[in-house]
Parts: sequence; structure tokens; C-alpha cells
Amino acid sequence: MRIISGKFKGRSISAPKNLPTRPTTDYAKEGLFNVLQHQYEIEGSHVLDLFCGTGNISFEFLSRGAKEVISVDINQNCVKFIIDVSKKLAIPNHKVVRDDSLSFIKKAKMEFDIIFADPPYAIKNIDEIPKLVFEHHLLKPSGLLIVEHGKDTDLSQIANFDSHRKYGNVNFSFFLNNI
Repeated sequence: MRIISGKFKGRSISAPKNLPTRPTTDYAKEGLFNVLQHQYEIEGSHVLDLFCGTGNISFEFLSRGAKEVISVDINQNCVKFIIDVSKKLAIPNHKVVRDDSLSFIKKAKMEFDIIFADPPYAIKNIDEIPKLVFEHHLLKPSGLLIVEHGKDTDLSQIANFDSHRKYGNVNFSFFLNNI
């Protein structure tokens, strides 16, 4: 995986093969960040990356000037890898948390400008993610939740749904906090 833009543009990050992840493709990531850079302010934002895996999305936000990113994953090896990369890049505003992402949502006490969630495509309760984020008031006013999912998932009937984008086999559903 590579960082597309910003301070760390062009840096390649090689994740160990044994991590149980499915990193967002560069094509899908580039499409996502093209949408974000034209519609949302990334620089200075507070970002939460749930089911962060290799940290691919977290590092892109950090490279583009996010003020703080919290990356959450339950896998110890993923957490260790992300911490190691963050240290190598000398990123002081990156917090990595080992926790179940749904549990983290339920106990988090802060608000974010952007929340990105990339759960396993086979997760059975993916519709719980937007419901819990809004129920626990984790988004600032006008904040954005992005859920990455497979082609067979339709989240358009969930409250606060705004739009859907597709890049190859990768789908993103966008939810806005209209408060």
C-alpha cells in the first residue's frame, strides 16, 4: 500500500502477509479522498478509523493534515504494525487502540469530524455501525461517517444516509450528522 497525497506522499508501507486484513485498494482510496478533499476539510480534523487493519486509511488522513487520528482494531498484530509505522514516520498525533470497534463506539466519550469504518465484508451486523455512531453522538455537527462494504450490502435505508460511491469492488456509504 502507498500513501497517495500529503506530507508522506509516495511512501510505501508493506504490511506483513500474516495480518488478517483486506486493505482498501489504492484505486478506491484515491476515489474516496478525491471526494473528501472537495467536500470536507481534512486538515485539522479529528478522525476515528474503526476496524483499521493495516492503518492504510489512518496514514492517509494523517498525511493530509488531520489534527488527530485514533485507529481502532482488535488484532494485536495489526495494532503493533500500526504503532511501528507511526513511530517510523514520527507521527505524534496518532493514537492506536486495541479494542473491538463496536465496543469502542459504545464507550467513546469524544466527537469526531470524520469516522471511517472498514469492517470485514462478511460481518453480519454492519448496519449497527451507523446506528451506534449516531446513538452515541460520536460525530460533530456536519460530521461524516463513511462505511466501507461489499457490493451485496445496502445501507441506504439507515437514518442519516447521504450517498453511496463505488470504486471497483469497493463500496462506500456516507452518513451525515445534519444537526
